[in-house]
Amino acid sequence: MSSGRSGRRPSRGSWAVAALVAAIAMGWPSASHATPAAGPRLVPAAGYVAWSQVAARARPDAHAPVVRVVTQFDDEYRPTVVLAIGVRLGTDGRPAWYRISLPGRPNGLTAWVRAPSLELRPVRRAIEIDRSDRVLTLRQDGRVLLRTRVAVGATGMETPVGLFYVVRKFRPTAPVLGAFAMETSAYSKLSEWPGGGVVGIHGTNQPSLLGGAVSHGCVRVENAAIVRLARLTPVGTPIRIVP
Repeated sequence: MSSGRSGRRPSRGSWAVAALVAAIAMGWPSASHATPAAGPRLVPAAGYVAWSQVAARARPDAHAPVVRVVTQFDDEYRPTVVLAIGVRLGTDGRPAWYRISLPGRPNGLTAWVRAPSLELRPVRRAIEIDRSDRVLTLRQDGRVLLRTRVAVGATGMETPVGLFYVVRKFRPTAPVLGAFAMETSAYSKLSEWPGGGVVGIHGTNQPSLLGGAVSHGCVRVENAAIVRLARLTPVGTPIRIVP
């Protein structure tokens, strides 16, 4: 798998003030679609870890319990992609802490990291997957860029619901994954599945199954649509999966 790089380091500041939670109808950052990190919309934002490692804490407080240690690179020396969904501002009005979504089990885990430890850009695009209607929609600022039919997880292996994001994109060699694939931060019920059960959004060599609940948790997309989706969604793109 491979991923791209982009981002701008947020400004420093001592903390105080409010937490902001992401409106997921917004999407993500490519250089041509981003606004400055110091702009009025601070989250959602996506990017990379700037420090070699950073303590992700239960609260935006240097003395709060550590939930996880997030490293700059993963086990395969790829840059760690992050999605910030909340922010605590400092007394100077600049970000001091970011609340980030943490990949891995259990799904939906979040924690707070110091703002200077991340390189982020606010996002404007987002993917929504309606599990019941079997539809994937990509929007930018509420405007539909792409909508396509999908297949989702079968009974007992349902595609998980919640807020996730694109971690990596790659062109697979296995025909079952179709023309392109995107690894997400979501995990399926099958822990023995590749990557420990990572949920992917990928193409298919069986388009007749689209519209059904047939997978082990991954979201299958028609090949032409997954190629277009991958082109429009850089790593870090938020993904909201609804029941």
